[in-house]
Amino acid sequence: MSEKVISRRGAFSLLGLAAALGFAVPTTMLAPEAEAQMQSTAPAPSAPAPSTPSAPEKSGKGRRHQRHTSRAERRAERHTDRTKRREARHTGRKERREARQKTDKLYMKSDTTKQQ
Repeated sequence: MSEKVISRRGAFSLLGLAAALGFAVPTTMLAPEAEAQMQSTAPAPSAPAPSTPSAPEKSGKGRRHQRHTSRAERRAERHTDRTKRREARHTGRKERREARQKTDKLYMKSDTTKQQ
């Protein structure tokens, strides 16, 4: 056999081919025959499991629906929290304004405070 120097481009193409082959070949073909038979003869459930509200749904539609409802709940919670903060700010401003008006009857009345 003759020794042949492989180029960098050739080495990368072989590496890419090996990686693609590694992803393409299923794991059952790479496993020994006894393990492959055990994996393929796993008992299948005779009836689908009853869906309970606590069990996550496997279908894409169910997951999408759950994400949608979770987002809606978080959005509603943010909205109520924001409303509560806004009401607290308004109430605080109103109370401070009333307190100022009660304690300082001469607030912003420059004519009566001047001494002549």
